[in-house]
Amino acid sequence: MHVDLGNALGADPRLTREALERLDDRVAAAHDRIERGRADAEHGYAALNLPTTADPDVVRAAVDRFDAPAAVLTVGIGGSALGAATLVDAFGADVDHHVLDNVDPAGVRAVLDAVPLADTVVHVVSRSGTTAETLANFLVVRKAMADAGVDWTERTLVTTGPEGNLRRLAERHDLPALDVPAGVPGRFSALSTVALPVVALGGGDLDALLAGARAEADRLAGSLFESPAYAYGAACYALERRGAGINAVMPYAESLESFAEWFAQLWAESLGKDAVGQTPARALGATDQHSQLQLYRAGPRDKVVTLVRPLDRPEEPIPETDLEGLAYLGGRSLGSLLDAEFRATEASLAAANCPNVRIEIDRVDAHGVGELLYGMEAACVMYGELAGVETFTQPAVEWGKRAARGLLGGGDFPEADAVGEKRRLVID
Repeated sequence: MHVDLGNALGADPRLTREALERLDDRVAAAHDRIERGRADAEHGYAALNLPTTADPDVVRAAVDRFDAPAAVLTVGIGGSALGAATLVDAFGADVDHHVLDNVDPAGVRAVLDAVPLADTVVHVVSRSGTTAETLANFLVVRKAMADAGVDWTERTLVTTGPEGNLRRLAERHDLPALDVPAGVPGRFSALSTVALPVVALGGGDLDALLAGARAEADRLAGSLFESPAYAYGAACYALERRGAGINAVMPYAESLESFAEWFAQLWAESLGKDAVGQTPARALGATDQHSQLQLYRAGPRDKVVTLVRPLDRPEEPIPETDLEGLAYLGGRSLGSLLDAEFRATEASLAAANCPNVRIEIDRVDAHGVGELLYGMEAACVMYGELAGVETFTQPAVEWGKRAARGLLGGGDFPEADAVGEKRRLVID
């Protein structure tokens, strides 16, 4: 992974190399803290050990009982689903992947109607085994399979913690069950049993994925000028402190569109604490040059734009044409056009004094995606250390979970009482 901070320097909000050099002592101290956390496998920090602690053979053994399914249905929410979607969309898998990560009944029905239930593996993911949305969707899927004459116990794989409803269900029905890695929050779990099974079921290269992550882990160092991941995390922290409270992540590869969604959870849930943190925005190059770029270039000076691209991409030639004004396109390729769009957007933002950062991987394959995901996780942890927040907790999320469960009669939770206190101003 390569990180270029050049266009983040001297822009508005103003960040200078000298400021980064002053920050570097704090980066070194934060790196030491991170390394201690990794050495002791502390909660959260253990996620940065996954390139070496994740065992692809365990994952492959768990999916061996399923013979090349036509589809995989991931049932989870948040990090229990976004990692799998990111991996499959990024470097592909020889399987049709669907996700149930919401409880909108119309959306659930649409997915069930699209999935060949008799030839689908259902991967249910919940650390606690009690996540309301996940368990509700799984019950709906299980009934749909039964109604279709499909034995759900022959088509289900579980990834969960040592206790809870899912663990008991797996034991009762002898379902293949993988363990959620200890000390790894869901949003940091893409390189683990939480997301790897769908890649294995689709014949993806787990070893190359983890090798890419290990390569990026090996580049962590006590200076932001020696570590791409730390450079990105430290620069984003410094820009946010100067007013760039929004981070618009804009990959120039459609296969990385889900990556931007995964990044949004990672950044928001980890860093949005104590009235600090950046708000992640999602965009897609070149599509959103025609929708969002106007705001980034000419709107409030409260953003940094992160541009992500592969250096190598497939070629698709553009046919020659005699249409007036389009001859310059003939003989080129869609890839060269997309790269020109990338460079033009980067220059446009720089000319407008809008800070932007370039992130590049060699190509969108298993190794490159492993580098990218690990790099962003390490960047997030570095940002959290510099900001002094509890990177690995999500108290606001847990509050909402308790309120919803109380409303549904799942227990006596005082958070549910707050729902009835809503202020109203209704205009009919």
